This record gives sequence, structure tokens and C-alpha cells, in this order.
Amino acid sequence: MASSLSQTVLFSILLFLSLHQACAKMTHLNFYFHVTDVQANATDYGTIIVMDQALREGLDENSTLIGRVQGIQAAVGKDGSLETMFNFLFLNEKYNGSTLAIYGRAPLGTTIERPVIGGTGKFRMSTGYSLAKPVILSATR
Repeated sequence: MASSLSQTVLFSILLFLSLHQACAKMTHLNFYFHVTDVQANATDYGTIIVMDQALREGLDENSTLIGRVQGIQAAVGKDGSLETMFNFLFLNEKYNGSTLAIYGRAPLGTTIERPVIGGTGKFRMSTGYSLAKPVILSATR
């Protein structure tokens, strides 16, 4: 039986988007992707994980919920790197119902840069990139 590591990992996500609407503009978003109950073997080669995690305004787990991160990640590299396919679903008043699609490789131990490949609602026709940096808040065995 695989041992599990119960922890909260936050990804501070910076998104730089070019929104192709009536007048193109740059949007900068900063939020925290709260990942809980991560399995210790989540980066074993071939492991596939389906996610539905909180997207919050701040580091605190009680900070304002602004959406959900839903998607799939797979351990594709022998070095533990992940291939990620995420949809950021916004639930807050300003972007309610809008989504951003982010896809790309996530090497471990570094700032993760991935492309924004599209969006819906307020983010329709978006392009840009995201920068994510993992922050481990607590870990217990």
C-alpha cells in the first residue's frame, strides 16, 4: 500500500493575458491554487490525477474562493515532471462563469511557465502565459 503525504500545496499563479476583445488589453491576475490531499506517489511515472481544487484570493484556506481548478495531470517524465491540462473556472462576481485553459509541462522544483491556450466568457480568445510557484504550507505523515 502506498504511503500518502497529506499536505496543502499552493500555486501562486500569475497570469498575463492578452484579451482579444473590442480593444485588446493586457490583464494581470494573481491568485492561489489550493491543492490538498496530495498522494506521496503523485509524481511516479505514469500516474494520472484528476483534480477539482479551490482557487482562492490568498494563501489562507479561508480566503475568498474565486473559483475552481479542474483538470488532469500526468507524471510523464522520469524526472517527475508533469503534463498538465487545467481549466480555471471563475465563480467570483467579476468573472463569474468565465474560464481559462492552461496546458503544458510542469517541471518540479522551479517556477512553472505554461501557456494560456484560450478561455470563455470574459476571457474569450485569450492568449498569454501563467507562472506558478509551489508553496508548501503544511505536511504531516
